Amino acid sequence: MESLSAYTGSAVLWICAIAVFAVIIVQSLIYMRAARAAGPELGFSHQDLKQSFRSGAIAALGPSLAVALVAIALLALFGTPAILLRIGLVGSAATETSSATLAAGTMDAELGGSSWTPEVFAVAFFAMALSGGGWLVATLVLTPLLKRGDTKLRRVNPALMAIVPSAALLGAFGSLGVAELPKSGTHVLVVVVSALVMAVCLLLARVLRAQWLREWGLGVSIIVSLVVAYLAHDPSAAVAG
Repeated sequence: MESLSAYTGSAVLWICAIAVFAVIIVQSLIYMRAARAAGPELGFSHQDLKQSFRSGAIAALGPSLAVALVAIALLALFGTPAILLRIGLVGSAATETSSATLAAGTMDAELGGSSWTPEVFAVAFFAMALSGGGWLVATLVLTPLLKRGDTKLRRVNPALMAIVPSAALLGAFGSLGVAELPKSGTHVLVVVVSALVMAVCLLLARVLRAQWLREWGLGVSIIVSLVVAYLAHDPSAAVAG
């Protein structure tokens, strides 16, 4: 395992991870600067932009917390640089772990077992990179095509583009939620609790006119759902508490 840790924590992987996150930071700064420049032309005041940035940052806390918890659990298996490069960017532990499992299986090995050697890790990590790379290529190719469609739809009916993105988000999150329901009673409980908590947060935000509660609603619902999932999976934890 010592030779494996030398690979999983190698300087080359650390350099790649730092370089990738440096690019992300630079891109974020460029987007924020572009948003500030284009905001006044679109009718967004400085306060509106500031509120949008804050809302986006707060809304990202909940999903980021879930990804961080899974990443910590996989640190011993893949190493910190690989986790930062793959789980930290893609955010889907299921997708990345599935890719690694399939790649390891082609070498008659399993994740974390005695057959988890540096060679198997290299093949698994390469498979994870290819899996994520496919999404990047698809985004690069499809984004210009979707932009053309967006432009045509705005010419036909500008109000339609205010509905389509919202409908797409509702459909995406709805399909993800429905897919979890058949797995177990705990999954059903978590989905129901998260929906109720989010609804309560939005209702209180409207009644109390507390904008911060609307911004924190997603993070609160995710944290409460994680606690409920933990207690439902291990009822003894609630008794011990």
